[in-house]
Amino acid sequence: MLRSRWCRGPAEYSPGDRAPTDGADGGIRGRRSGPLIVSVTDFTSDAYRDVPGIIRRGFALRRHWPDLDGAVGMWLWVTPSARRCGSVSVWTGRRAMAKFIRLPEHVAIMNEYRGRGTTRSVIQEYTSFDAARIWRDAEAWLTSDDRHRAARGTPRQRG
Repeated sequence: MLRSRWCRGPAEYSPGDRAPTDGADGGIRGRRSGPLIVSVTDFTSDAYRDVPGIIRRGFALRRHWPDLDGAVGMWLWVTPSARRCGSVSVWTGRRAMAKFIRLPEHVAIMNEYRGRGTTRSVIQEYTSFDAARIWRDAEAWLTSDDRHRAARGTPRQRG
């Protein structure tokens, strides 16, 4: 699984938060205090030919990130050989995340690719920001589906 660098949102740090330090964790080691919502999305395309377009659209949408109220930050990830891609996004609350979901650009991407694959997602709550823990938990959730499908010998289910 390949992941992008951490993309900071405007809500990443409040006054008094410890400044981040660069490192192997994608550029963020600092912790932001306060409750957070983390959304993990996983899209599996039905066709390899759609994957480059999905990735391009995801990176184009990411350009809005620094201006999204309530956005703490996000990673994009991709596993090209499995036709899978998605995001791990961190928010100050559900309202902020809902505003993003309703953005015309996001709606357009979802409408364009909805019938071309399978989407699954999970929302998790954290009491504080810890980038390493959030990524570790997201990766565990993303790979758990792989193990379950392999054990059952069944393809990914729609829904």
